Amino acid sequence: MGAKTITLGCRLNFAESEMMKQLASTARDGLHGLAGGGELTIVNSCAVTHEAVRQTRQAIRRARREHPAAKILATGCAVQLEPDSFRAMPEVDRVETRDFAAPLTVAAGYLSRVRSFVAVQTGCDHRCTFCTIWQARGPSRSLPFEAIREAVEAQIDKGAKEIVLTGVDITSYDGGLGILCERLLAALPRLHRLRLSSLDSIEIDEALLELIAGEPRLMPHFHLSLQAGDDLILKRMKRRHSRADAVRIVERIKAARPDATIGADLIAGFPTESEEMALNSLRLLDDCDVVAAHIFPFSPRPNTPAARMPQVERKIVKARAARLRDVAAARRTTWLDSLVGTSQRVLIENSEKGHSDGFAPIRIDGAKRGEIGEARITGRDGDQLIGIFA
Repeated sequence: MGAKTITLGCRLNFAESEMMKQLASTARDGLHGLAGGGELTIVNSCAVTHEAVRQTRQAIRRARREHPAAKILATGCAVQLEPDSFRAMPEVDRVETRDFAAPLTVAAGYLSRVRSFVAVQTGCDHRCTFCTIWQARGPSRSLPFEAIREAVEAQIDKGAKEIVLTGVDITSYDGGLGILCERLLAALPRLHRLRLSSLDSIEIDEALLELIAGEPRLMPHFHLSLQAGDDLILKRMKRRHSRADAVRIVERIKAARPDATIGADLIAGFPTESEEMALNSLRLLDDCDVVAAHIFPFSPRPNTPAARMPQVERKIVKARAARLRDVAAARRTTWLDSLVGTSQRVLIENSEKGHSDGFAPIRIDGAKRGEIGEARITGRDGDQLIGIFA
């Protein structure tokens, strides 16, 4: 039974969808009791924001219009949190929820052009007051090293030039993320480019810092889940780091690897946020040298403590998010301009476009997908650098 997947949300979802597709293709009588021999569409949902849930429902309705004869299976985080509401949708044939007690088997990589995303863990043991993901995915569970190694090796065999380790909270990997990376790089000499997805800054361990300092195959771009730059807001979010902790870890990363670049997630307009608190988050962009910011206007999620806190007026939330984005964009432009005239190692991913080791977007006319080499940066075109292979 073949299957089509529609995936919303994070890269972990994409890796999980790949595994679902493989399971569906080998099932004799259909996946999880659906009638075999027909067309199956799996919608893997996201619940990180209210908008993500809305888009999931929209995707289900579109799938039914475009494939009226297909069976539709809805699964993923939004479905886990609201199974009855998805069962009530006339377009849905079956709802599938996660069994947190079942063995963790998701290790398939998701190959996107020449970069592959490989899941190493799922779930979360923390209880940030704005987040429902711990409810949707359960406690943190890590895949065994051999399963990860096999998945990475399989993706390299398929043509992946760069591997990105992904999960809900990869810094909570059992035994330590640094040790996992060290073992993978030692076991797989063909793994020339290893990149990490979002990191919880307070959990970055000494082994990982040592690897950052001494392993050129570990790509020097680190995206940190910072969320805010004000200590009281961080406390109300139930984050486990302070503002000073965030600044300190960036200083340590930069000391270990001077060419390291920093990305960050930040939430604008968290409940009770004053203007001065918001400005503290704005200043964090400079203090942590953030060049790739993901800005989220606060979105209250059902059954979370933050949803019950005094809310910031919606127009103020949007204005603060826009201000953060504007300042982050200006910082990013300054960073990109600083790279003009330098030499950068580039992996071409598609249509003559790729990224540097530090994750600067670069276009090289005439370059072919999968090509890797040193490029001289000759200019900038919007949010993209222009270069030529040396």
